[in-house]
Amino acid sequence: MAEPRDLLIEIGTEELPPKALFDLALAFEQGICDGLEKAGLPSSDIRRFATPRRLAVLIDHLPARQPDRRIERRGPALSAAFGPDGQPSKAAEGFARSCGVAVAELQRQETDKGAWLVHVSVEPGAATAELIPGIVEAALAGLPIPKRMRWGDRADEFVRPVHWVVLLFGDDVIPATIMGVQAGRETRGHRFHHPAPIRLTSPTDYARQLASEGRVIADFGERRDTVRAQAEAVATGLNGVAVIKPELLDEVTALVEWPVALAGNFERRFLAVPAEALISTMQDNQRYFPVVDTHGRLLPHFITIANLESRDPTQVRAGNERVIRPRFSDAEFFWNQDRKQPLAARQEQLKHVVFQQRLGTLADKSERVAALARFVAGLGHGNPDWADRAARLAKCDLLTQMVQEFPELQGVMGRYYALHDREADEVARALEEQYLPRFAGDRLPATATGRVLALADRLDTLVGIFAIGQAPSGAKDPFALRRAALGVLRLLIEGERDLDLPVALERAAAGFEPAVRAEQVVETVFEFMLDRLRGYYLDQEMRADTFDAVLECRPARPLDFDRRVRAVDAFRERPEAASLAAANKRIRNILKKVETVLPFQVRPDLLIEDAEQALAGRLVELSSEVVPLMESGLYGEALNRLASLREPVDVFFDRVLVMAEDPALRNNRLALLNELSSLFLRVADFSRLQD
Repeated sequence: MAEPRDLLIEIGTEELPPKALFDLALAFEQGICDGLEKAGLPSSDIRRFATPRRLAVLIDHLPARQPDRRIERRGPALSAAFGPDGQPSKAAEGFARSCGVAVAELQRQETDKGAWLVHVSVEPGAATAELIPGIVEAALAGLPIPKRMRWGDRADEFVRPVHWVVLLFGDDVIPATIMGVQAGRETRGHRFHHPAPIRLTSPTDYARQLASEGRVIADFGERRDTVRAQAEAVATGLNGVAVIKPELLDEVTALVEWPVALAGNFERRFLAVPAEALISTMQDNQRYFPVVDTHGRLLPHFITIANLESRDPTQVRAGNERVIRPRFSDAEFFWNQDRKQPLAARQEQLKHVVFQQRLGTLADKSERVAALARFVAGLGHGNPDWADRAARLAKCDLLTQMVQEFPELQGVMGRYYALHDREADEVARALEEQYLPRFAGDRLPATATGRVLALADRLDTLVGIFAIGQAPSGAKDPFALRRAALGVLRLLIEGERDLDLPVALERAAAGFEPAVRAEQVVETVFEFMLDRLRGYYLDQEMRADTFDAVLECRPARPLDFDRRVRAVDAFRERPEAASLAAANKRIRNILKKVETVLPFQVRPDLLIEDAEQALAGRLVELSSEVVPLMESGLYGEALNRLASLREPVDVFFDRVLVMAEDPALRNNRLALLNELSSLFLRVADFSRLQD
C-alpha cells in the first residue's frame, strides 16, 4: 500500500471581505475535515491558512487510498435455502445470482436467532486523489457566504473571483477544475512585492516559500501576532501603549499579507476634543491603533499597518496623516458647536423626535422615565432629584452634531456636555451609564443614579413595547427586549438592588396614556422576565430543577430570587438534602389528596406518638430561629439549620400513621406536615427537586 502523503489545498482569490475572513477559513477547514471523515480518510493533523487573497489547508500524512470495505449481504434462512434433498431452492439461487456468484460460493452464518446464507465481498477503496476535488467543491459550497457573485461569463459563484487553485498531494498535482480554474502547483505571492507565480516544491514547504519568496505570512494567527508585536513595539518607541481592540486586530490582520507598522502623528490641539471621538475615528473609520500613555491618556500619535515595505515610508505616513486630519477637524467643529448651548436646551427638540408612533416622542419617554426613576430612587436606591434630572437629560445628546456623526458615542457625549454645563457629577456619569450593560458580561453602572436610570429606561421600554403588541416572537426581537430584560435582572441581582419587580412594572405602566392600556401587560412582562431569569441561571450551569423549586414560590424581587437559588443550590450538596426533598414530595402528595380544611395550628394534646411529639417540638424550636433568618434573606443559614429535621422527619414517617382512622388525630398530623412543608416553602418548593 502506498505511503501516506501531505495534501495542500489553496484557493486563490481577489481580496476577501476582511470581517468575514477568519470565519471563512474556519468553515473551509471544517468542510474539508468533514469530507475526509465521511470518505474514511483519517488525517493526523490539519493546519489552516488565510490571507486577503487565499484560503488554504495543509493535511499531514493522508492515506493514498480509502481503506477497503467489507460488504456483507444476508440472504434467505438456511431452512428456506435448501430443500429436503439438500438441493438449493429458488430463493438461494436467486440470491446467488444477485451477488454474481454460485450458490456454492455463499457462506453460512449462524447466530442465536438462526442461520442464513450470506455473501461477503471486499470493495477496494478509491484513490484519495480521485476524492479530493469533490471534497473541496463541497467545502466551498458550504461556506457561510450570504451573497455569492459571478465573474466573467462563468456560471461559478463564490464570494470573490477565483484566480488560481493548488491541489498538491505529495509531489503530484491532482488534476481537477475548481470554480472554473485548472488546479496546479503554482501559488501567488504578495500582489506588489512578488506578483509572479511561485512554484511549490511540496505541501510542507508552502508557508516557508510564501514567506521567503512571496513576502506573504499565510498563517492568520502568526500574522496577527506579528501585527500586535509590531504595533506594540512602535508604541513603545513613542513612549506610549498601543490600544489594540481584538476585533480591530482581526480585521487589520485580514487586510494585510505582509504587515508593516508605521507611526503617524496629529496636532496636539485635537487632544482638546473628547478622546472617545478621536479613538472612534481612528479605530472605526481608519483602522488605526490609538496610542495612550501609561495613565490611559491619549497621545497625539497613531499606528497604521501597511501591507508592504515602502521604499519611502515617510510618504505613507504623510498620506495617513492627511486622511485623518479632516475627520479630526470635523470632530473638533462638532465639539465646539455643541457646547454653544446647554444640553438641557435640547429638551424641547425631543418633542419632535418619535420614539415609537403609538408611544409618543422622546420627550414623552423622558417624562415617563423621569417619573419612574424618581419613584425607584425614592425607595432607597438613589437620589430622587438626581435621578429625575438625569432622566430628563438622558436623550438630549442624541440631537448633538457629534452623536449624529458618531452614533456610537451616545451617552459618552452626554456625560461630557453635562459636565461642561456644570451638572452634578453623578448626573453626568449616569447619562453614559444608562446604556450599561450593553451585552451579556458587560460592566454595570458604577453610580446609584446610573443604575436607577438604566433600570427605569429599560422597564419603560419593556412595558410600552409589550403593550402595543410588539413582544419578541421566535428569533425576531427588533426592540432588543430580551437584552433589556436581562439587563434589568443583572442590574438588580449583580447590582444588589432589592426591588419588587411587579410593583416597578405597575408604576412604569401608570406612566403611559390610558389608550395604551399598559397595565394589562404587567403580568405578561413579569413572566417574560422570569423566563429570561431561567436562561440567566442555566447559562451559569445552575440545575433547572433548582430554579423551578424557587420559581414555584414566585419571589417578586430578583435579588431575593437569587439568594434563594444560591441557598438551595448549596443546600443540595448536604447529605440531608435528598432525604428532606423526598419527604417534601411525600408531604405534598399527601396534602394534595386532603379535601377537608386543616386546623390552623397543631394541637399538642393530640400528639400521642413519641415521633410526632419530637417532630412538633423540633419544629417549634426551629421556627423561632429560621423564620427571622428567612425574613432577612439569610436563606442559606436557615436551610442549614433546617437540615437537622432529617432525623425527626424520617422517624415520623417510619413510626406514625398519618391517615389515622380518628379524624382528629389525622387532621392534627396533616396540620403538622403542612406546618413543616410551609416552613420549607418560605424558601422554595423542595418537592420539585430531582434526585
